[in-house]
Amino acid sequence: MHAYYLSINYKPNSIMKKLKVLLVEDNEGDILLTSEALEDSNLNHELSIARDGKEAVDFVLNNAGTTQLPDLILLDINLPFKNGHEVLKILKSNDEVKHIPVVMLTTSSSVQDIREAYKNHASSYICKPSELENLTEAMNAFKEYWGDTVVFPKV
Repeated sequence: MHAYYLSINYKPNSIMKKLKVLLVEDNEGDILLTSEALEDSNLNHELSIARDGKEAVDFVLNNAGTTQLPDLILLDINLPFKNGHEVLKILKSNDEVKHIPVVMLTTSSSVQDIREAYKNHASSYICKPSELENLTEAMNAFKEYWGDTVVFPKV
């Protein structure tokens, strides 16, 4: 009998291509802060931005089956045209894109918002810290998990 051990330093995504991240956010200040925090985390990523819910849905569905499809979506709740909950429901009901992890990144700490997000298959829920330093810490944890630990399916 052989025992196999996985090194704690194993980083499956570090040898992969850049992680394609779609940030869905309408606030320019939050776009800038989140972009900077992701850069500071050293996540090997390519960032696309959708500034409202409709743009996000269109971007994802129009790129289904292409190399431009995001690997991961950071989704705010309070958005114009379609809110984050509506976007999440649409994406998770589509067989071509429902595999994409969606991380809610929002200022809302409402129990109702959190429950609804998980009910609609959000992969995780992060309450946006108001200070850049705290956002950088949150993005470092995000990078450790999504960038260095999780293995994404090959689509």
